[in-house]
Amino acid sequence: MDILRTVNLCKTYGSEEVKVEALKSINLSVKQGEFVAIVGASGSGKSSLLHLLGGVDRPTSGQVILDGTDLYSQNEKQLALFRRRKIGFIFQSYNLIPVLSAEENIKLPMLLDHKSVDQAYVDEIISLLGLKERRHHLPAQLSGGQQQRTAIGRALINKPSILLADEPTGNLDSKNSQEIIELLTYSVKKYNQTLIMITHDREIAQRADRAVRIEDGLLLNGVTG
Repeated sequence: MDILRTVNLCKTYGSEEVKVEALKSINLSVKQGEFVAIVGASGSGKSSLLHLLGGVDRPTSGQVILDGTDLYSQNEKQLALFRRRKIGFIFQSYNLIPVLSAEENIKLPMLLDHKSVDQAYVDEIISLLGLKERRHHLPAQLSGGQQQRTAIGRALINKPSILLADEPTGNLDSKNSQEIIELLTYSVKKYNQTLIMITHDREIAQRADRAVRIEDGLLLNGVTG
C-alpha cells in the first residue's frame, strides 16, 4: 500500500529571465514501511522535493498525497496541524530547544498538540535511543550523536505516518553516523515506519530499500551512482 504519492509535482522559483525549475513533473510512490534514499548533487532539487513532501513549501503545480490526504488542498492552519501529527522531521542541525532536557524535547510535539503524554511510550523511545542516562540533560550537555538521537525521538513520538530526514548524519563522525543509521533502520522496522532520507553518502543509500536520484529537477528511479 502506498503511504505517499506525488502527481506531476513541479516547483519553480522566480520568473522570466531568473526563472529556475527546481522540480519537473515528479511522480514518486512510496510504500508503507519502505526506506527510500534520495541522492543527487547540490542544487539538483532533492531538498526542494523533501520540503514539498513535508508540507513545508507549496508546489507550483501538482499534488502530494500522504496517508490519503492531498496536502495542498488544505489551508495553512490545517496543513500545520497535519504536519505535526503525520510527519516526523529529522534535520542535520538537530533543531533542539536549548532550555529543554532531552526528554522534554522528545515530548514537545505531544505537548504542542495538547495530547496526554504516554509516559510508557516515552520511556520505550528513550530506552531504544540509548538515552536513559541522559534524559534529563540539556542539549548543550549532550554529544552530537546524543543530540541527533534526541531529534529522532522527537520525530517518532507522535507515531507519524512518515519520517523525513535531511542529511541526518551530516554533522556526525563516521562512528556516530553508522550508529544513527542503524538506529533509524531498526526503528523503521520496529514501528513499521516509512522513511525518506536525503543523503550524499553512497553507503547509506545502499542500505535503503530503494534509492532514487535527482538530476536537474528530474527523478531517476533506481539510480544510486
